[in-house]
Amino acid sequence: MWMQHEITLSPRPRGFHLITRDVLEAIPELRQLRVGLLHLFIQHTSASLSINENADPDVPVDLEMALNCVVPETLPYVHTLEGPDDSPAHLKASLVGSSLSVPIRDGRLLLGTWQGLYLCEHRNRGGHRRLVATLQGEPQGS
Repeated sequence: MWMQHEITLSPRPRGFHLITRDVLEAIPELRQLRVGLLHLFIQHTSASLSINENADPDVPVDLEMALNCVVPETLPYVHTLEGPDDSPAHLKASLVGSSLSVPIRDGRLLLGTWQGLYLCEHRNRGGHRRLVATLQGEPQGS
């Protein structure tokens, strides 16, 4: 079975935002799979996707702080037409990545106990973000 959905996430401020629930609600067919794979792809160059701890709210704060230290806005960027956060956002998105693959078993994502899916918004005002979720797998009862 192959299935594909486009997911539109509501605008979020700059930072790391847990989106596991948003994704699961958008792909109810996942519950039908005995074994499979979810591939997520973000269709933007200034935001990214990550898997990280989903329990302690300090973790996304620290992730944002550390990434801002690695890619500061104070460098002499050339690409600045869309504001001082634009080039740094592209660099951060390249470092973190535009896609994730998560295994599926018995209708569930096989994330670790403390893992969640994150939208990493690198712009101050990024707007709606679009994801492509592709499911592939063997249905239960096959």
